[in-house]
Amino acid sequence: MFIRRVQGRIVIVLVYVDDIILTGPRLGDLESVKGFLKRDFKIKDLGSLKYFLGLEVTRNRSGISVSQRKYCMDLIAETGYLDAKSCKSPIDCKVKLSAGEGKLLENPGIYKRLVGRLHYLTVTRPDIAFPVQQLCQYEREPRDTHLQAAYRVIRYLKGAPGQGLHFKANSDLVLKAYSDADWAACPDTRRSISGYCTFLGSSLITWKAKKQTTVSRSSSEAEYRALAHLICEIQWLKGLLVELDVKVQTPVLVYCDNMSAIQIAENPVYHERTKHVEIYVHVTRERVKSGLINLKFVRSEEQLADLFTKGLSRFRLNYLLDKLDVLNVYAPTCGGVTRFKGLIDLNSEEEAAQISKGKQKMEVHMIEELWS
Repeated sequence: MFIRRVQGRIVIVLVYVDDIILTGPRLGDLESVKGFLKRDFKIKDLGSLKYFLGLEVTRNRSGISVSQRKYCMDLIAETGYLDAKSCKSPIDCKVKLSAGEGKLLENPGIYKRLVGRLHYLTVTRPDIAFPVQQLCQYEREPRDTHLQAAYRVIRYLKGAPGQGLHFKANSDLVLKAYSDADWAACPDTRRSISGYCTFLGSSLITWKAKKQTTVSRSSSEAEYRALAHLICEIQWLKGLLVELDVKVQTPVLVYCDNMSAIQIAENPVYHERTKHVEIYVHVTRERVKSGLINLKFVRSEEQLADLFTKGLSRFRLNYLLDKLDVLNVYAPTCGGVTRFKGLIDLNSEEEAAQISKGKQKMEVHMIEELWS
C-alpha cells in the first residue's frame, strides 16, 4: 500500500502483482496518479472497482458489499457438492475434532488443498473462521473425520455462496472490539481458543480465531491472554488508521464477558492469582493504564466474538451474523444480484453475469464513491 498526500488530500494505491486499486476523495487526484503510472507502465483503466483477486465488490450510496461468490461456487463445484444438501451451520457444535480419531487419509493432498482454499475464503466469511482454524490443525496427518468436517463446511457454503461483508457509508469512525476465549477447548493439548473481532463504527474490519500457545490454568487466564492478542491488533489498527488520516478516538472500547479478566487488567497489584502469567501478557494492563483501551463487561449472550471460539447452533450463528452485518446480497429475499435495496449498481445483466463468472480481466480499479 502506497499513500500520497498533496495539499492535505490523500490518494491510496493498493498493489498486488499487476492489479492496482486507486482511491481518494477527488477524481482529479486519481487521474494524476494514473497519468504518472502511464509514463512508465502499460496499464488498462477498468473503471470503478467490481472484481479484485476473487473479491466481488458492489456499492452505492448506502455502502459497499464484498463477497467471494464466484470463488465459493468454483470450490463447491470442484468438490462435487453442487447437488448436495446444504447445512445450516459450518461445524457440529456437539463434536470436537481430535488428532487421533479416524483413519489416516491415503492422499492427504486433497485435504490440504481444500483447507487452503477454505482459508482464503475467510477473507470475507467470518462465519467459517473458527471451523477453518480447527481444520488447519490437522494438515500434517489428516484423517477421514477431518475431511468429513471440511466437507460439512462446503455444504454450509452451498446454502449462501454469495454471503459477505457489508460496510455502511453512513457509519461513524469509532473503533471498538470484542474479545473472548474458550478455556481448554482443545481435547488433545487442553489449550484454549482465543477469538476477537474489531469494528470501525458498525463495520467489521478484522477478526481472528487462534489456539493459544500455552495451557491456561483458569478461564480468567485464558480470557486475559485473549485480551493481550486483541490489544496488539488494536495498536496496529490505530497506526494504520492514522496513516489513512482517520482520527481514532481513545480509549478504544473493548468488550469482554469475564469480570475476573477485567479486574486483573485494571488491578495493578501483582498477586498470587497472576504470578504464573508471563510478563508479556500484562501488555493489557499497560494499555489500560496508558488510556489506549477501556475494558467493558458484556453479557455472554451479547458477546460477538463468541463466533470465533466455538461451534454454534444455527440460531445463535444467524443472530451473531446479523450483529456483525454479514449478509447475502444474492439471496432471493434480498432481491437478488441486481435488486438489493439499491445496493448493487451493475450496468447490465450481461455485466452481472461476467462478474459472476469472473471473465473480466482486472488490472486497475478505482473506488470513486468511498469518500462521499
